[in-house]
Amino acid sequence: MSFLLTLLKISRPRFWVYVFGPYLVGLAAAAASANDLLRPGSIVFGLYFLFPANLLVYGINDIFDFETDRLNPKKTEYEMLVRPETHRRLAIVIFALNLPFIIAAYFLAPRALPSLFGFIFFSLFYSAPPIRAKAVPIVDSAFNILYVLPAAFAFQMITGTFLPIAVLAAGGLWTAAMHAFSAVPDIESDKEAGVSTIATFLGRTLTIIFCGAAYLGSAILAFPYLGMTGIAAGLVYSGIMLYAVFQPEGSKIFRIYRVFPLINALVGFALFWFIALPKFL
Repeated sequence: MSFLLTLLKISRPRFWVYVFGPYLVGLAAAAASANDLLRPGSIVFGLYFLFPANLLVYGINDIFDFETDRLNPKKTEYEMLVRPETHRRLAIVIFALNLPFIIAAYFLAPRALPSLFGFIFFSLFYSAPPIRAKAVPIVDSAFNILYVLPAAFAFQMITGTFLPIAVLAAGGLWTAAMHAFSAVPDIESDKEAGVSTIATFLGRTLTIIFCGAAYLGSAILAFPYLGMTGIAAGLVYSGIMLYAVFQPEGSKIFRIYRVFPLINALVGFALFWFIALPKFL
């Protein structure tokens, strides 16, 4: 496999929607007209939140998670195990691809630099020491607010103001739930590797219940901005958690986890047009 193809696989294309989708939603929420979507900055950072940003998130994760990943069947059968001999080269590429966009933000989106630096901070120290948030139960899920920050960046770039705190909190609850549920299939491998996560701390059932409650809380906080669309999305995800909690341990939870990117893409698509249509049509 060529190194370029390896980089693409490490960036998890099926998960690109988790970073790029919020960026598009943030643009739609901030834009006063369709022209805002076609600004040079909007296009440049759209490219950033596709490949380079995702390589940062998942590449750093793979560098610091090898000892856990080598024990996890999900990494060898569904994803990709990044071996130590690749780590240094991967780190150099991540730095080289992200640095030009940090410099570009200084010129094209200076007001959004706090959101960009927040995204980089949470992406880096979710996996990297000395914080390594992913090994601290509850904090691991909280750090996944990094997936909200592309929306905050887009909103700040266009408007010069930060997202409303209620919107940020709603997004934080949603991403915490997404993270916690993704940790459920990894409970056994994480325990074997001695890694503590929200799922190893709460256990399978309580983690799924936490996810359902977080999705509902997110929908309630988003209601003033999204109305019944937000409530409907919250009920969809909470319904999935209700289904999951009654499933036997094993592969069924992982099968639900595997379809989440599709569900998230559909919900994100609907959310984008819910925000965009009244403005642009």
